[in-house]
Amino acid sequence: MDEEYDVIVLGTGLKECILSGLLSVDGLKVLHMDRNDYYGGESTSLNLIQLWKKFRGDDKPPASLGSSRDYNVDMIPKFMMANGTLVRVLIHTDVTKYLNFKAVDGSFVFNKGKVHKVPATDMEALKSPLMGLFEKRRARKFFIYVQDYEENNPKTHEGLDLTRVTTRELIAKYGLDDNTIDFIGHALALHRDDRFINEPALDTVKRMKLYSESLARFQGGSPYIYPLYGLGELPQAFARLSAVYGGTYMLNKPECKVEFDEEGKACGVTSEGETARCKKVVCDPSYLSNKVKDIPTYFIPFSFVLSEVRKVGKVARAICIMSHPIPNTNDSHSVQVILPQKQLGRRSDMYLFCCSYSHNVAPKGKFIAFVSSEAETDNPETELKAGIDLLGPVDEIFYDVYDRYEPVNEPSLDNCFISTSYDATTHFESTVMDVLGMYTMITGKVLDLSVDLSAASATEE
Repeated sequence: MDEEYDVIVLGTGLKECILSGLLSVDGLKVLHMDRNDYYGGESTSLNLIQLWKKFRGDDKPPASLGSSRDYNVDMIPKFMMANGTLVRVLIHTDVTKYLNFKAVDGSFVFNKGKVHKVPATDMEALKSPLMGLFEKRRARKFFIYVQDYEENNPKTHEGLDLTRVTTRELIAKYGLDDNTIDFIGHALALHRDDRFINEPALDTVKRMKLYSESLARFQGGSPYIYPLYGLGELPQAFARLSAVYGGTYMLNKPECKVEFDEEGKACGVTSEGETARCKKVVCDPSYLSNKVKDIPTYFIPFSFVLSEVRKVGKVARAICIMSHPIPNTNDSHSVQVILPQKQLGRRSDMYLFCCSYSHNVAPKGKFIAFVSSEAETDNPETELKAGIDLLGPVDEIFYDVYDRYEPVNEPSLDNCFISTSYDATTHFESTVMDVLGMYTMITGKVLDLSVDLSAASATEE
């Protein structure tokens, strides 16, 4: 271990593993360490026994749930947009050869007390019960505008500069009502709150195009894909990639202490009396607890005095094991349902995620459902009730709340590159943008993701 590396990565969460793989491919000498004896960190997958140990202590799972090893319960479950940024990263790095994907059956939105399929094209808009007859016609015109829009072709802009025109102004041009704006903004463009309404419309239009193009990719019921056996395969796939390019992995390394030189720059990591020297450190917030505000003392493996990460919120979640699909989702064996904030009288959206034996994450006949949201109270049972009520009967339910942190340090001054905690969304777009931002800060360059998306289709079908 007493060597010098370009980068030492602490933690094997998905973000850290993607960065480790990308930096190794770039030719950097990478050492990747984790205090745990397993891959995945906060984004790991658990079998049934591990799930019970985490939430129920010494209790044993009932035999009626089936074999423990047939479960792969992701702690941070997120679907991937079929044409999205993470899929582009997978293709760019050729990690697709380590994984098999399957399309997700359904994409739904909660509106006026009911669950509806999300309309993504002009033809689907005409059939959707979400809108009345005249609103359908207006929505169809808007969808056609979005489908035809090309950023570099002014002829498709209809005289509108979407870098200046707000989403509110664009939608007003088509006369769409608040109800339509709600599902377009939250279930199609996947905005997490209503701030998008007063922001330039270009971002929303691009997000809508990504959704419809991803939906068309597999001609399925949703724009999403998900790995067979769950997301636990992803960190390991990027770990393999890093190893192929010379990266070194060390698991079960306790008390990974970041060392700083007299200028306050990270210069190495010490564990079990040995120090590996480095130029830069990449980690999740728990490894630089010295840089973290408000982390409970039991979570801090060592003590510092500075504070370079701040607590920005909490995520409340319920993990459910069921024996049926979510009702009113066309018997979808894998599905996302978005509950926009306005429909619930909340400040943030709520997300339902469901996967099952069709993706090999549970034994036959069993379904794993997550209900998650940015926590606005200290009572997840009450706060998540609107989402849980949509699930129907559940066999088992576990509640959890975890804190979210984001870095406030200046990496150019201390050579520490800290990821943000995972948010409540059940899709990967925000997560991978954090990774790409960190990659640019570390390397000084933007990752070229202009890839042939068809390169992954064989494994994904």
